[in-house]
Amino acid sequence: MLNRPSSLNAITDELTAELVAALDRAARDGARIVLLTGAGRAFCAGHDLRTDEDHQHGSAGYADSLQDVTRRIRSMPAIVISAVQGYALGGGFEFVLTSDLVIAARDAVFGFPEVGVGLSVTGGVTKLLTYYVGPLRAKQLLLTGERLGSDEAKNLGLVNWVVERDELRSQATSIVKQLLDRPALSVTLAKRAIDAGLDNSLESQLELETSHLVIAEQSPEAARGRAAFRSSHSL
Repeated sequence: MLNRPSSLNAITDELTAELVAALDRAARDGARIVLLTGAGRAFCAGHDLRTDEDHQHGSAGYADSLQDVTRRIRSMPAIVISAVQGYALGGGFEFVLTSDLVIAARDAVFGFPEVGVGLSVTGGVTKLLTYYVGPLRAKQLLLTGERLGSDEAKNLGLVNWVVERDELRSQATSIVKQLLDRPALSVTLAKRAIDAGLDNSLESQLELETSHLVIAEQSPEAARGRAAFRSSHSL
């Protein structure tokens, strides 16, 4: 959980370090699902410019710490789900785009204000946002700082589910349970294949899918799945 509610979970070096540490801990513990939430009224209002007396947001070290969040989420076997309420701006929106699945409360607001305050985006946004919405729409969102409501973000393919705010936790719990009921290896392979497709050629992707099918087919989960299917479809 992003836990600076008094500042709408605005990003500092400490918050980013704690998030990276939490993701590393989840990976070490073999977590299958990671639920990323924000304490209080907002998910994350972006970079905390009030603490930027030393212009830390323009430093390579600060940027690398944010890039590490993307690296961790994209490389870990666990499925990372963002549950978003209130503001998800700047770096907060970056965390959302990096996630595997996104649930948004109806009051959620998304946007990239960086250009308007003389900064630049991180977290792989120039790759991910362009992949999701196309270069023209990506430029519009980044250059103008346009804000999106939850329904518009869903229509653009940036959000999976939109629910009322008081249903956010129950919806997240339901999705977590659904994913935990599915074969762990197959879920991880699907995540990795889709993420790899951001960069791979079609031929490379075909080869990756073949290797994943061979791995999955030989797993105990696949054997149990086939046995259950045959049992339920016996004549």
